[in-house]
Amino acid sequence: MSKKDLEIIIATDCGSTTTKAILIEKKGDTYRQTFRGEAPTTVEAPFEDVTKGVLNAITEVEELSGRKILDGEKIITPNNGNVGADIYVSTSSAGGGLQMMVAGAVKAMTGESAQRCALGAGAIVMDVLASNDGRADHEKIERIRQLRPDMMLLSGGTDGGTVTHVVELAQFLKAADPKPRLGASYKLPVIYAGNNKAHAQIKAILDDRTALIITENLRPSLERENLMPARHKIHDIFLEHVMQQAPGYPRLMKMVGAPIMPTPAAVGTMTEKFAKANNFNVLAVDIGGATTDVFSVFSEVFNRTVSANLGMSYSISNVMAEAGLANILRWLPFDIEEQDLRNRLKNKMIRPTTIPQTVEDLQIEHAVSREALRLAFEQHKALAVGLKGVQQERSISDAFDQTSSGQSLINVMKLDYVIGSGGILAHSPRRTQSMMQMIDAYQPEGITRMAVDSIFMMPHLGVLAQISEKAALDVFYHDCLVRLGTCLAPKGLAKEGQLIMEWEVTAPDGKKQAGQLRFGDIVHVPFDAPKARLTAKPLKGFDMGAGPGNKVEAEIEGGVVGLVLDGRGRPFNLAKDAGKRRDDLNKWYKAMGMYPV
Repeated sequence: MSKKDLEIIIATDCGSTTTKAILIEKKGDTYRQTFRGEAPTTVEAPFEDVTKGVLNAITEVEELSGRKILDGEKIITPNNGNVGADIYVSTSSAGGGLQMMVAGAVKAMTGESAQRCALGAGAIVMDVLASNDGRADHEKIERIRQLRPDMMLLSGGTDGGTVTHVVELAQFLKAADPKPRLGASYKLPVIYAGNNKAHAQIKAILDDRTALIITENLRPSLERENLMPARHKIHDIFLEHVMQQAPGYPRLMKMVGAPIMPTPAAVGTMTEKFAKANNFNVLAVDIGGATTDVFSVFSEVFNRTVSANLGMSYSISNVMAEAGLANILRWLPFDIEEQDLRNRLKNKMIRPTTIPQTVEDLQIEHAVSREALRLAFEQHKALAVGLKGVQQERSISDAFDQTSSGQSLINVMKLDYVIGSGGILAHSPRRTQSMMQMIDAYQPEGITRMAVDSIFMMPHLGVLAQISEKAALDVFYHDCLVRLGTCLAPKGLAKEGQLIMEWEVTAPDGKKQAGQLRFGDIVHVPFDAPKARLTAKPLKGFDMGAGPGNKVEAEIEGGVVGLVLDGRGRPFNLAKDAGKRRDDLNKWYKAMGMYPV
């Protein structure tokens, strides 16, 4: 079928609790998302068939749109008048998503590359094994047995280098004889993406015990990373092996017109397409009840991390433990006993579907979300690193005790766009709340545009982008992104009340707005024009992206919030004194009109 024929598209995302369906129609030259339906996911008993939830969600779309899409349990293709669709695509994270274990020779090098490879393919990494990870041999073998991953990724050594470490890891694997998570009848898929000199030995060790797939090396040389071949293999195996074991998936695979993608991989694809189409550095986050996924594209390099223990309901206690109560308390504009806060958070964990009933409850949730976002971003920065090349001559002992293999690629001054998704960001009662949560968590510098994903459509659009990039980007711009506006944050520190920047914004119709920003203030300028020209003159010692004290002229974007001028300085620090801190928070929240007064 040619791309020209695509007029009606139906897409689903099978999540762990809800299956969401959307209908996309071509209106004139542009694709638009028109109707959506959702239904509970049906992977578990009594149904044990994922297609039931899919059919229920599509039935709801049928009822709302008046279009007949299903003939019994089949999707009618192609579309004809008011009947059928041209293609059906789907993503899935039902059944716990894709769970992997990775192994690399040196933890800070091939171990990290293997982790980046698996995360980028949409997997949750359960553990990283390495020759130098400090665990005894029997502990490694026991760990492989316990975890029961969906598949393993084994890497190590540069091409033509030494093979001992990677062969040793393969021996551990053989000794553990691991069983896959789903379906005891098939062998555990193992992808080998290490030193090409070891192919024969790896084959001899693992071929009869596992479903072994050999692909190109992740680190062919020290200064080069080659993740795509192994990522493609992970996707193939996910479809062939893992999906085949999950209840009802073989039927779903027959229904779709393009390969099913793991939900996070599809969100990553959409983030990449958006960054590339606009030549932007992008940071996207999906904060859920149990996990927080962070995606970034910096200098055209894509990275994804999963903070599997940071979320807003099931994992809320982990956020409390990792951030510490003091860090959550610092965002609250009122006085509350630590024990009271602890009890409220535990209640949320026990009853994950409850929503805040009072402004205080809402402010507590927003405080937790800031910390979850901040921590997930810290973890992301630690993994999204460049490679240390051979140029930096070093001995083998350096290679072994290196903590990380390079500089983080994430530079908030060069960040062009932040996209937030997940309940707490997409459904906060006021959009100003979503924008401030992201500003407080990420502390962007200079000029940063911000948006939220309206109804978590990025997975549907990511899988659609494989077939029609135009359709995916059209819907992404028109229906998926809710533009919040632009954050302007001069980097630097000064005394409170000191003038730090003068600014002027010119709308497309020639109307001008101008003002000053003082240290310690937040200024909110409602502004909804899609584009405008900004002239910002930071004072000496303050940087808006062109160096300290230098004037910046740039194109910015308005939105439902508008412009937020953040004069709290970078690095941003809250006042140490509790009374002063609460006064500051109340002043900022009021300036942004965040909560009812």
